[in-house]
Amino acid sequence: MNRKDKIIHESLKLFSLKGFISTSIQDIMTAAGVSKGGFYNHFKSKEELFHAVLRESQKNWRARCLFNLDQLARPIDQVRTLLMNYKDRYLKDTEHFPGGCIFITLSVELDDQLPHLSTEINKGFIGLKRMINRLLLEAKEAGEVNAGVNTVNVTEMIFSGMLGASVIYGTDKSSENLDRTINCLIEYLNSLSR
Repeated sequence: MNRKDKIIHESLKLFSLKGFISTSIQDIMTAAGVSKGGFYNHFKSKEELFHAVLRESQKNWRARCLFNLDQLARPIDQVRTLLMNYKDRYLKDTEHFPGGCIFITLSVELDDQLPHLSTEINKGFIGLKRMINRLLLEAKEAGEVNAGVNTVNVTEMIFSGMLGASVIYGTDKSSENLDRTINCLIEYLNSLSR
């Protein structure tokens, strides 16, 4: 791993644990083992680093949460797999996200203090909801879920459940509680299936 990637990787972990505002450049330099010049050689500011960390976090999220979705023919199975991947491959990934979901941590922290950065995170939330709703619509059209299902409402419930599971897991670190919460979402999804 080169020095720039090391800074991003260590910052991602620190932001996951402490948030953006509470993480100092000195914290980052210490964790990455770089000098002040080494940091500023790669990033003009902490905010520039934020964008690099956000891109890396999104890449990690996609690699973990979308894993094998393209191998599944049925959209309803893709939603189920997304939920399982979110639980097992993403939230439980303490190597990259020791503090839990970095998007939740940053969204809550930055909303009032740095709303322009919070807006960047919100774009990902909007994209996730759009993807879930698209898959549910495809499942409905394919007859995999009941015709009367309101996909927008179900999307909101799944999305809110995912975020709620992240928040609770971030505070209690209980795999058992996380499994129960995500499994409840999957059971709900199953109840809509034909």
